[in-house]
Amino acid sequence: MLERLAVPLVQAPMAGGPSTPQLTAAVANAGGLGFAAAGYRTPEAFAADLAATRALTDGPIGANLFAPAGAAADPSVVAAYAERLAPEAARAGVELGTPRFDDDAFDAKLAVLAQHPVHVVSFAFALPPPHAVAAVHASGAEVWVTVTHPGEARLAVAAGADALVVQGVEAGGHRGSFDDGPADIALLALLQLVRAAVDVPLVATGGLATAAAVAAVLAAGAAAAQAGTAFLLCPEAGTARALRDAVAAPGRTALTRAFTGRLARGIENRLLREHSAAAPSAYPELHHLTAPLRAHGRAAGDADLINLWAGQAHELARPVPAAEVVRALAP
Repeated sequence: MLERLAVPLVQAPMAGGPSTPQLTAAVANAGGLGFAAAGYRTPEAFAADLAATRALTDGPIGANLFAPAGAAADPSVVAAYAERLAPEAARAGVELGTPRFDDDAFDAKLAVLAQHPVHVVSFAFALPPPHAVAAVHASGAEVWVTVTHPGEARLAVAAGADALVVQGVEAGGHRGSFDDGPADIALLALLQLVRAAVDVPLVATGGLATAAAVAAVLAAGAAAAQAGTAFLLCPEAGTARALRDAVAAPGRTALTRAFTGRLARGIENRLLREHSAAAPSAYPELHHLTAPLRAHGRAAGDADLINLWAGQAHELARPVPAAEVVRALAP
């Protein structure tokens, strides 16, 4: 797939709003690989997204699924964190959500891809199960797996991955780690380690915001670069206003489990600073718990209640059309 791209650039799937059919199609039409994000969408909404994307482009597109990962967290640990967040919810005038462990309708979304085929299906959070790898290959698509450590890379290739998304610690949003561990290797070091460990195409991601950075990872052995934060300010992106404002301004980022129970990088705000230390590894329970609080923050424009997912180079993002971002990042 990568050799068919006019520009060796992949638009990262950004679940929760920023990824839209318009953004995916714009990147594909500009010569890159656009990605649809299945995360948190219902199977019906995901199918509608794919249909809408295909109506806007004949170019290459991919879809990203959250692979089923881990096991349910100790309910008492989740309850303790819910008690800690109760004052936040009271101040906002909302009820916290009901925690639950689920697989984000994984098999139903996999079935959607049989009806709406794409060129690439990528997986994050875990190895895709064998039946998923077989289904994707049967549809004619490539299997990509997100990795954050050379050990994960070896496992992914053994499981049938055709290419790997190598995610450095600089990247915004959720870590793709199989075990929700820190996986704190920076992109350039990780790219070298993974290149030495496996012999499949690599897509480098994490803090890439300029053509020079893209050229650097290509020189280090990547077949393509993946960017997410660089597209957050595009008019085609469904980025919430508060997140747009935060991305455009100077601001430190940090890893946190405070919003979803899984490590993710976001711009520091009050909720991140005050609750990260106490947040357990409990995904997706905490995602469902905090969902009403975060929805209120987006509606009210309260950036202190929102997961401001962004990479370390977020200040370099520009509010221009996606096609212009693709051209600007082209090496």
